[in-house]
Amino acid sequence: MKLWGGRYDVETDELMHQLNRSIPFDRRLWQADITGSRAWAEGLRDAGLISHAEWEALDEGLQRVAEEWAEGGFEIRESDEDIHSAVERRLFELVGEVAGKLHTGRSRNDQVATDFRLWMLDTLPQLDVAVAGLQSTLVALAEKHVVTLMPGYTHLQRAQPVTLGHWLLSHFWALDRDRQRLADLRDRVAVLPLGCGALAGTAFPVDRDALAQSLGFDAPAPNSIDAVSARDFAAEYLFCAAMTGVHLSKLAEAVILFTTAEFGFFELSDAFSTGSSLMPQKKNPDLFELARGKAGTLIGLLTGMLATLKGLPSTYDKDLQEDKVPVFQATDALLAILPVLAGALATMTVHEGRMRAAIDASMLATDLADYLVRKGMPFREAHGVAGKAVRLAAEKGVGLDQLPLNAWQALGPFEADVEEVFDPMKSVEQRNAVGGTSPQSVKNQIEICKTKLISSYKKGEKP
Repeated sequence: MKLWGGRYDVETDELMHQLNRSIPFDRRLWQADITGSRAWAEGLRDAGLISHAEWEALDEGLQRVAEEWAEGGFEIRESDEDIHSAVERRLFELVGEVAGKLHTGRSRNDQVATDFRLWMLDTLPQLDVAVAGLQSTLVALAEKHVVTLMPGYTHLQRAQPVTLGHWLLSHFWALDRDRQRLADLRDRVAVLPLGCGALAGTAFPVDRDALAQSLGFDAPAPNSIDAVSARDFAAEYLFCAAMTGVHLSKLAEAVILFTTAEFGFFELSDAFSTGSSLMPQKKNPDLFELARGKAGTLIGLLTGMLATLKGLPSTYDKDLQEDKVPVFQATDALLAILPVLAGALATMTVHEGRMRAAIDASMLATDLADYLVRKGMPFREAHGVAGKAVRLAAEKGVGLDQLPLNAWQALGPFEADVEEVFDPMKSVEQRNAVGGTSPQSVKNQIEICKTKLISSYKKGEKP
């Protein structure tokens, strides 16, 4: 059943109909559409535009439609153009001509904008929970590896010793910012378009403040033209998704490297690995490669949305039908990948000995400079002396910790205790300032992280 067409005397071309239909993807808005329609019916009743009996018929009919969707019994017909026409068509079948009063003062423009925002208000907490689930895994692993040493890297070159717990928590904090962005987005989503009509507002005295309150929005949109055309909330949502994807990709890339034979720091469980159809020995980190690949997809969805929005001339344009698919795809991708990543990390084996063996004495050159600083030497001078020691050891073909005492004393004010510099555990223990890699600092981080995992995010409430 078309919701339009009175002025037309020729049926829509079949190919045009198929292109124009959005029901194949906007069907997932069914719950939001019915929720919004029930609230609108109440608004019409309270404004005196329909009787109490008519409202009861509409509300009961909409509840029956919702039950059919929930039970999988709703029949989508070829004539259904979108979720709105499908629901209204079925409502006509159930309650008769009174269904025609539901659309009083309402347009599909404000209806779909409301549906989309309702759907997103429900989805934001789901994403928050999924991201927090991966964070919980990182925290649990960090607790197990507070004193586990590993080489830290800059430019993918060995840099300084760190603890594995500290490295794991570095990914926690990136994901925490992702959760903050998602929570902050809620304020811009929770603005109600319903009652704005096609673009000029409704001509009937429906209480939009009451509508907003009943649907869990913070306030009604203050401008009808902006309300029906604004999709920056969708673009922002896609940015949040893309940024989360980038952070997952960074984690995935590191795990992929660390599971190679060349590193050998981690080994994935068989349950989260795949093999080769040709090479029997292979154990591939496909999950993490998929996470890395999906980051590119998420970035593409964001740029596609921005390109769609950048040149729209008026309030609602059919281009905006392209807004939902990328948002749905991004959501599905993250909700699929996040729990599997958590499972893979929780079950992987950490080869502590291999990580410890990868820490060589040259990685403690900074500690060597710090040693001289503690003896009163300016850091820039100490940095130069430490660099000369590194070069001398390389020329002699020995490790930095194998230089004899007389060689050290020829370079600067070194004493026999210089050998203590080359204990990597002492190195990390010294980095005990807030945010450092020392075991105590990591323990402090873990306690803070645990408080972050207690989310106050609830629908209709600010976190």
